[in-house]
Amino acid sequence: MGIFDKLFRRNKNVETEEVEKVEEKKEELKEEIQEEIKEEVKVESTENTENIEKVENEVVEEVTKVEEPVKVNISQRLTKSKEGFFSKLKNIFTSKSKIDDSIYEELEDLLIQSDVGLGMTTNLINDLEKKVKANKISETSEVYEILKGLMSEFLLSQDSKVHLKDNRINVILIVGVNGVGKTTTIGKLALKYKKLGKKVLLGAGDTFRAAAVEQLEEWARRADVDIVKGREGADPASVVYDTLSKAEVTKADVVIIDTAGRLHNKANLMRELEKINNIIKKKIGEQEYESLLVIDGTTGQNGLNQAKEFNSVTDLTGFIVTKLDGTAKGGIVFSVSEELKKPIKFIGLGEKIEDLIEFNAKDFVEAIFN
Repeated sequence: MGIFDKLFRRNKNVETEEVEKVEEKKEELKEEIQEEIKEEVKVESTENTENIEKVENEVVEEVTKVEEPVKVNISQRLTKSKEGFFSKLKNIFTSKSKIDDSIYEELEDLLIQSDVGLGMTTNLINDLEKKVKANKISETSEVYEILKGLMSEFLLSQDSKVHLKDNRINVILIVGVNGVGKTTTIGKLALKYKKLGKKVLLGAGDTFRAAAVEQLEEWARRADVDIVKGREGADPASVVYDTLSKAEVTKADVVIIDTAGRLHNKANLMRELEKINNIIKKKIGEQEYESLLVIDGTTGQNGLNQAKEFNSVTDLTGFIVTKLDGTAKGGIVFSVSEELKKPIKFIGLGEKIEDLIEFNAKDFVEAIFN
């Protein structure tokens, strides 16, 4: 029974007719309903008119809810960092009446404590002093704005998009130590791309950690995507080879590969990653692919050290920073990008599927500084 059948089933003088299939776009749906009402329904009373308008509004409202994706409020999710690091950062300038060496000393201490890193901190302080002198700045509030600009520049200049190409296998290799949320991140990515209409295939390349394959299988089930796995302790490179072979046969759009996550200072892990990268290059040729390191945003400089180690063998194309909603520091976002000159592709702001979002530098900067 269609919408208009239900509305007018008690009115014997009004002809019934099923509503045409609801179009995806809400504007088209609204116009269609209005047209149906005009052509098929003869309104005989004010009461019927009010009922029609009510149903029309309810239907359009429901379509709006379905079509518009949940938008994560970044500012709210970064409350800890805003009340911690960035609040203290702003306070350094608002609490001072004049520009002197104490401002730069306090700023240096805060930046280092907040995981921005010694190298970037030194560069920021030097550049800040030069700009302040060159522009003959005297107001402390203006110094804050210059610092904001300096910290934002390199984030805004990097391409944080994962560019998927049509008619080819898009490989996303996920690396990182155990405990950073690697498997969960893979599951969320699979769900995201599945919802975009992509044919997704998972490769269970972490064959060493107990229950790693089982966890990835569960995510594959939730996302309703295929998975290729090997027995526990199997050669990860062989699983990657089998995964890409299946992707070729099934014409998968996106292949997301999990890898072992033992400590980054283990030489055998790094050799394994090298083998995996070689397999990928042999299977897909010279085309580019994503090699993304998952970093726990609460680990600070340890995460930066991990990034350096992994980048030495996997040639990372970017980062996924998880658990940013749980840290009062947040400087890792700046230091990891500046140190390795690689972009952040996704950030994790919670446990739900929609809490893993594509990193938008402009939105991030506005959220934390304002």
